[in-house]
Amino acid sequence: MNEIVLNHPLITHKLAILRDINTGTKEFRELVTEISILLCYEAMKDAKLEEVTIETPLEKMETGKLNEDKYAVVPILRAGMGMVEGIITVVPNAKVGHIGLYRDEETLEPVEYYYKMPDGIAEREVLIIDPMLATGGSASATIDRLKQDGVTKIKLLCLVAAPTGIKTIEENHPDVQIYCAVVDRELNDHAYIMPGLGDAGDRVYGTK
Repeated sequence: MNEIVLNHPLITHKLAILRDINTGTKEFRELVTEISILLCYEAMKDAKLEEVTIETPLEKMETGKLNEDKYAVVPILRAGMGMVEGIITVVPNAKVGHIGLYRDEETLEPVEYYYKMPDGIAEREVLIIDPMLATGGSASATIDRLKQDGVTKIKLLCLVAAPTGIKTIEENHPDVQIYCAVVDRELNDHAYIMPGLGDAGDRVYGTK
């Protein structure tokens, strides 16, 4: 099992509002950002620090600092963009790549239409972000693509996951840790997470 579920009262509270059909676009976006910050905080708990010397107002001291240039954030378009602000609030100097995938309505398989990564992506630790981990097809395809470019350190951050999506990642990429706010019951016949929160992209951008 390589998923880490953030069972925390604050997240449960925020998810309850996020799921509600009556929650408007502005509040939905803000909640996605807030939960993303908490996910990133958990995902970075094993980050390696570099020893540096700083000077406080009173004296010099040895301490640790994060080399943020070693990190990249990769949202899966378009819904993943809703999580970017939260992640770069925590790691503001991380570079941002993008991958565009859509799901074929008949086969339910991901089809890539856009891919742009920062220079030196193979040397960076990559945080893939997508609000929903449903079938796991898009996330798995994204991991495949990054590994083709030589990336070896990958974590997947999502708000809501389904058991099917977790199983897909565990079978295809057992080296990738999944950080999620909650694991929901199942997928319906249209591969939507139940009870879920609807289409995250539509709710972030107010397109439905």
